[in-house]
Amino acid sequence: MQKLTELPLLRIGLVGSGFIAAFHLQSMLGVRNVSVGGVYSRSAERRTRIADKARSLGLGPARVFDSIEAMSMSGEVDALWLLTPNDSRLDVMREIHRVTKAGAPLRAIACEKPLARTLAEAREMRRLVGDAGLLHGYLENQLFSTAVMRGKDIIWRRAVPGSGRPYLARAAEEHSGPHEPWFWQGDKQGGGVLSDMMCHSVEVARFMLTAPGAKRDSLRLLSASATTANLKWTRPHYAADLKTRMGVDFTKRPVEDFAHGMLTMEDIDGHQLMIEATTSWAYVGAGLRIQLELLGPEYSMEFSSLSTGLKVFLSRAINGSEGEDLVEKQNSEQGLMPVVEDEAGIYGYTDENRHMVEAFRRGMSPTETFDDGVGVMEMLMGLYRSAELGRTIYFPDPELEHYVPRVAR
Repeated sequence: MQKLTELPLLRIGLVGSGFIAAFHLQSMLGVRNVSVGGVYSRSAERRTRIADKARSLGLGPARVFDSIEAMSMSGEVDALWLLTPNDSRLDVMREIHRVTKAGAPLRAIACEKPLARTLAEAREMRRLVGDAGLLHGYLENQLFSTAVMRGKDIIWRRAVPGSGRPYLARAAEEHSGPHEPWFWQGDKQGGGVLSDMMCHSVEVARFMLTAPGAKRDSLRLLSASATTANLKWTRPHYAADLKTRMGVDFTKRPVEDFAHGMLTMEDIDGHQLMIEATTSWAYVGAGLRIQLELLGPEYSMEFSSLSTGLKVFLSRAINGSEGEDLVEKQNSEQGLMPVVEDEAGIYGYTDENRHMVEAFRRGMSPTETFDDGVGVMEMLMGLYRSAELGRTIYFPDPELEHYVPRVAR
């Protein structure tokens, strides 16, 4: 890759216009040296709406384009944020590869989690971005969560030198179900809740266990063991509700709504490390709940996204329409409610985008790349295969290279 000059401003183009695109725009308010130069998605109505939102936030001209090629060749964007549904990611990356090879003046691409639906797809994503000569970043927001960054810094700076490295990381993410129909369809999403949310959990846990400044693959993956289940959404009442709201018949082709996984790893000194991850679409509480723990010989760290400093109480006399103005995936509008004051910051989107923008603007590789996205997919496929076979999977496992989870087949 040729050496890139530093840009005073990184002009980004959004590829995708769904829920996550709106979240990224909100986070960009806290990012300097960035402008939204363009927006493309398959839906003309949705790409226009997201572009209008970007302009209303003062984030840039956000010109609407009718193709990836037109936006990439326009000279109005320097980097792309790939935010489309999982089943379209590889095709979009192939198109970006084609237009870059044809002379599109792009320098970088950032891709939302997960990188792909299978390990084979993830490896192809990595090959294409490398062959195109683009800088690449893997958008895993929980690594950049304010609590995770601050907590990891304290643990590794104050606790580790006196007693030794951490050896167990626990990560859980739960809510009552996704926003869009494609998340509930195994062939489109790549799986169920394990694919959708455990990609967060295993990578933030691996990050917390990794020494500062070291690459994630400095920890060698040894084994995976997992259990998946259908706890809620296959019950007749809830399957009928899902069909009414989403148009998805869960009685014919369900995916898991609960997953529990254990990963064993080894550091360069031979110390055994453990990741314990739990994810669910069957949790009914105030809203999205993220819980993280890091344990070591003489210390521990913990975080819960719903243990907020700000809470409100609304009595039964107050009636309001449904919304998500207090917390993502909000399940109630009455009672004692936690309020997540800055979701984009607390969940990590603001610092994630700040890091990616500064790296790309300066012509540098970010700390989280497509390489890490491939590593995440290897962990997820190991967990899915373990759950399907009912036994522990040991790495490296050549069967994972072309493995497709049962719920996606």
